[in-house]
Amino acid sequence: MATMSLPVEQRVRKIQPLTIRITHWVNALAMFIMIGSGWRIFNDSPLFPFIFDPDFTLGGDVYVSQRLWQDSGMGGALQWHFAGMWLLVLNGLVYFVYNLATGRFAMKLLPVTVNGLVDDIRDALTLKLSHADLGVYNHVQKLLYIGVLALGVLVVLSGLAIWKPVQLWWLTDLFYGFQGARWVHFLCMSGFVLFLIVHLTLAILVPRTILSMITGNAPPAHAANQKE
Repeated sequence: MATMSLPVEQRVRKIQPLTIRITHWVNALAMFIMIGSGWRIFNDSPLFPFIFDPDFTLGGDVYVSQRLWQDSGMGGALQWHFAGMWLLVLNGLVYFVYNLATGRFAMKLLPVTVNGLVDDIRDALTLKLSHADLGVYNHVQKLLYIGVLALGVLVVLSGLAIWKPVQLWWLTDLFYGFQGARWVHFLCMSGFVLFLIVHLTLAILVPRTILSMITGNAPPAHAANQKE
């Protein structure tokens, strides 16, 4: 019995559609803009007795009607933040519509069970969590993705409540006022940062995931072999 690899057309398996790959990288750019500019805006009116290092924020002085708007870099930060917001919202709409229309949400993120979570957490802590099939999410990944999607909805709604507290008073009231919306917005941002840390750590530990998100294909290392 000889062992030989399958032909290329059979070996290569598409696991990330083009729409998912585009929205993933656009979302990464939007999050970079939103977090960086958000930290600069936070520094102007901190919720806690600390500020973020300006070198790690996005923004700066801008000219408005031929006059310099200095305001601690708030002018540039707000412009960046609004640009990132629209990019995030429009990209998010494409992502949600595509996943709902194709049934990808149900296929990739459901079901999530308590037993499955316990088993996957145990395997992760003992370094036995399988990454054999990048096209299948484990229960921990499913829960993380569901959580970050929920954070995305909350961060947009709370951001709108902060932006238009008078016009959207009913939305602001849902967050118990302007300050409540700020707290929710900040906590959502913190959740995104934690998710990105975990996401990047896993990508570094399993670099094949980065390749699959660029090409859309399951890396050759995951291709099956055929015995004859």
